[in-house]
Amino acid sequence: MTGFKSEFLHTLSERGFIHQISDESGLDDLFRTETVTAYVGYDATATSLHIGNLISATMLHWLQETGHRPIALMGGGTSMVGDPSFRDDQRKLLTQEQIEENIAGIKRIFARILRFGDGPTDAMMVNNADWLLGLNYIEFIRDVGRHFSVNRMLSFDSVKLRLDREQSLSFLEFNYMIMQGYDFVELNRRYGCRLQMGGSDQWGNIINGVDLGHRMNTPQLYALTTPLLTTSSGAKMGKTANGAVWLNEDVFSAYDFWQYWRNTEDADVGRFLKIFTRLPLDEIARLEALGGSEINEAKKILATEATAIVHGREEADKAAETARQTFEAGTFAQDLPTVTVAGSDLDAGIGVLDAFRLAGLAASNSEARRHIKGGALRVNDAVVDDDRRQLGRGDITNDGVIKLSMGRKKHVLLKAD
Repeated sequence: MTGFKSEFLHTLSERGFIHQISDESGLDDLFRTETVTAYVGYDATATSLHIGNLISATMLHWLQETGHRPIALMGGGTSMVGDPSFRDDQRKLLTQEQIEENIAGIKRIFARILRFGDGPTDAMMVNNADWLLGLNYIEFIRDVGRHFSVNRMLSFDSVKLRLDREQSLSFLEFNYMIMQGYDFVELNRRYGCRLQMGGSDQWGNIINGVDLGHRMNTPQLYALTTPLLTTSSGAKMGKTANGAVWLNEDVFSAYDFWQYWRNTEDADVGRFLKIFTRLPLDEIARLEALGGSEINEAKKILATEATAIVHGREEADKAAETARQTFEAGTFAQDLPTVTVAGSDLDAGIGVLDAFRLAGLAASNSEARRHIKGGALRVNDAVVDDDRRQLGRGDITNDGVIKLSMGRKKHVLLKAD
């Protein structure tokens, strides 16, 4: 279906968020006639969300902006099992204390993305541990589990992939699909929730909830998923040489976050501006049409706007200015990512390979050695040509740091405590 009449679905469609909807016309009518409550679930497997989660969190933002009520569901209960979807092995089992610590970290990002309160369109943060941890297992299996067809669950791509690879799927993990489906029913009963949103890999799990609602006599429930987002070159979004692009400052700095977006491929600029910023579409069209070196200005705007959403406008502007000083003014700023080492280590000398590994510019000494052979590593802007070089106090600049660089765009300051 094209030409959605409801503002919410029209906005999502224009900005490239929609992959599948369980009943397009029915959901469009619902959004036109009612204030709709919708949710996205987030399992607490780490202390921060990552860029992939930012897509669904942004959908919750547009839901609220178009006059509806978002729920960010924290998986305090489901995280004790772990989602097996498209995984080759079972997730590490977390303790309740670890899960609570992770939820505390995840909550910080939503304060920037959603407005919370008690009004009809104010966002809610709910924890599925509130109902899952208190379930009586026999009653749950009898009243809820009987509605699930094992044959159908085995047909889902997320499960088939695991079994086709002859990887074990534990009974514990198999229960995850039942619990996620039950979450949807419980959220409908408690808060009148009618829609679950998520990534395309969650389609089977979400449809389970829609079907369960039908069997347990809820009003019609709906599913909406986003496409799997890849770059134009086919790479999965949100990955760097050093791991995932996290949203929390304590695990991925605002400057590194800004740089990630600044390095966007030319062909992806317009698409990412639509999804990861709140700029008007006519302004995005203007930026997308820039050619040649001017596209770099659009990338800077993308980087600053995306960083402002996650880290705040002040941190975004600071990251942009740090980059300007570093790349355009030919200097470096003290706001570059900094790694502190013991002064005694500098007195004794730190191997250049170890230094770049400690700075996160190389995953291992062997990788750093390969970069040196390729002429990609520099210390205080001088190319490193000896992988046995030792860094010491003599390398500290007048600014009190040692500047480590990989290529033209990645810089870290090494500082003695």
